[in-house]
Amino acid sequence: MEIKRSGSEPSGTGPAEYFTGTVRVDPLFHPPAPARIFGASVTFEPGARTAWHTHPLGQTLIVTAGCGRVQRWGGPVEEIRPGDVIWFTPGEKHWHGAAPTTAMTHIAIVEELDGKSADWMEHVSEEQYKG
Repeated sequence: MEIKRSGSEPSGTGPAEYFTGTVRVDPLFHPPAPARIFGASVTFEPGARTAWHTHPLGQTLIVTAGCGRVQRWGGPVEEIRPGDVIWFTPGEKHWHGAAPTTAMTHIAIVEELDGKSADWMEHVSEEQYKG
């Protein structure tokens, strides 16, 4: 058994290569192999969002605070709120982030496949973000 104490790992900043706006990433868990799952609490300031991306084994988001937006490629922009659980299937191109005037925090859970958890693509345009 291992107990990981809250605050035992420093917060990080979502890199501009993969995010638009101000994003804070707080690592939650990343157990050693053979486990391949890891999770983080991610906070997006108003208007902040990920770039388009996919996950080789899918991704689960659990919204814990605020109001946000998600979109899969070719689908509508959808609002998400605390308590919502979002599942993106393996290889599904998508983005997620905060609403224009409200911050949003979610727990993101992904698995690595051959050491990789995401394939990052182009940034989400303002037109795409606004839906």
